Amino acid sequence: MSVAVAVLAILAFLGWVIFRTIKVKSLKSHFVCYGVAIISGIFTYAYFLSMEFPQLIKIVVSILLGIILIVVGALYQRRVAGRS
Repeated sequence: MSVAVAVLAILAFLGWVIFRTIKVKSLKSHFVCYGVAIISGIFTYAYFLSMEFPQLIKIVVSILLGIILIVVGALYQRRVAGRS
């Protein structure tokens, strides 16, 4: 069930990106990165919720993984911005 919700959410996001591209006539790179982050987050969340662990462990692992990915992304962005 959670995978079906993830697929529907991704289709909705892709529809929004296509609508925005047609309406604004440009698609910047940070929108693409944002979309990839959202899609990977949705599938990660769906994957953890489909595992056979107690609900509390699933939620804690999802939160910790999200924190780790945010910190890694921020460090990478700071490193790339420092080169400019």
